[in-house]
Amino acid sequence: MTKKVDFPSNQPGDIETITDGFFEREVYLSGEETASFLRTLADALEDDSEVTIHGDDWEIPFNYAEPIEVEVEFSNRSGRELEVELEFEEPEDNGSLSAE
Repeated sequence: MTKKVDFPSNQPGDIETITDGFFEREVYLSGEETASFLRTLADALEDDSEVTIHGDDWEIPFNYAEPIEVEVEFSNRSGRELEVELEFEEPEDNGSLSAE
């Protein structure tokens, strides 16, 4: 069962399902809000190989394959910044192989 993961937003409207093209949203959250989002995402990852991330007016259903890429980046060039990125990829359809 796909578990929906709320991405905080304040733009109400009709829900658009994103399945193609390019889409990006950024929000600024408190530590508590970020922790809540990550906990819900973690629970969804443990439950299934499909998650749906959604905001007030959009949703992205995504079936992913393991492994999940986790990237940690630190920079202090123009101010100290720590970035943690998760990258999910679709499962590859490798077809099948048989011999008779």
